[in-house]
Amino acid sequence: TLLMEDIAFIDEATHERFKATEIKTDDVFLNITGASIGRSAVADARVAKGNVNQHVCIIRTDQDQLHPQFLNHFLLSKAGQRQIDSFQAGGNRQGLNFAQIRSFRLPVPPLPEQRAIAGALGDVDALLGALTQLIAKKRDLKQAAMQQLLTGQTRLPGFSGAWEAKRLRELGSFSKGRGIRKDELVADGLPCIRYGEIYTHHTDRVRAFFSFIPAEVAKHSQRLCKGDLLFAGSGETAEEIGKCVAFLDDAEAYAGGDIVILSPVGHDSMYLGYLMNHTSVAEQKARMGQGDAVVHISARNLAELNVRLPREAEQTAIAAVLSDMDAELAAIEQRLAKTRALKQGMVQQLLTGRTRLV
Repeated sequence: TLLMEDIAFIDEATHERFKATEIKTDDVFLNITGASIGRSAVADARVAKGNVNQHVCIIRTDQDQLHPQFLNHFLLSKAGQRQIDSFQAGGNRQGLNFAQIRSFRLPVPPLPEQRAIAGALGDVDALLGALTQLIAKKRDLKQAAMQQLLTGQTRLPGFSGAWEAKRLRELGSFSKGRGIRKDELVADGLPCIRYGEIYTHHTDRVRAFFSFIPAEVAKHSQRLCKGDLLFAGSGETAEEIGKCVAFLDDAEAYAGGDIVILSPVGHDSMYLGYLMNHTSVAEQKARMGQGDAVVHISARNLAELNVRLPREAEQTAIAAVLSDMDAELAAIEQRLAKTRALKQGMVQQLLTGRTRLV
């Protein structure tokens, strides 16, 4: 897909000086230098009569022999990328020259079959694009809902009354996780959550486990209780410090070091998991973070965070709305992943001739 976000513009005089790089519709672009080497796309009317810079090679096919979209799909396939990689010394993907590009070998079926293959893969690409756009839209809707519901700007039907200002220390008790070394992890054991995973694997609540420890290590670790809130005590920037996830599972699980735990009483933990990452709370955490190369935040700091809370019943209702939005997002993301896998299978079958369309 040809993305237009980073497109630049030149004046007419500059364009005239670089006529050799003028773009025609159906030109195949191939990035030949830098980190994006090997990416390709097909020119459409949006960029016709424009120019490319020195980082892009234009491949202009004889369309009586080679369909541009078919070539583009091949370049992006594993077979095409392997050939591109074969010219990169030491695996650093340094750059491609025209002689190397001309040496690429690809299976070329009859032109009607090329068109059919390009059409089939193009349809899947269109579906992938639509799903990606839908996910972005749903994420925006969730962010808007969080802004409205977590601040009281919008109230759910049946709820009224003022929200109460609280400090986190008034919501429950704090404790800390205990260090779990990397060499103590096992493939099959009791689940644990390490502070880095709060940044990389979890959003708002724990939905799956990615690390495990043996029972003998668990004896000396901090066990989690259903409803605990887990804050990352260390991070790379003040803006991300103290990211929080709610542990809502009945499973026996443990917290690693650099995790601050809040065990709330009389409040909905799922709601608090969403609230603790809201801008109004994240900005307070950023101000409390200490350190430069690595930023830290303590239980003492977190205890002083200010929040405004509705009654528990309204917290639960808001959490249910946001959780339903998360479930819808997860279903679309799963469909996107399956569609990507489907496309990979189609590419492998269609571009190698294992499956024929014509």
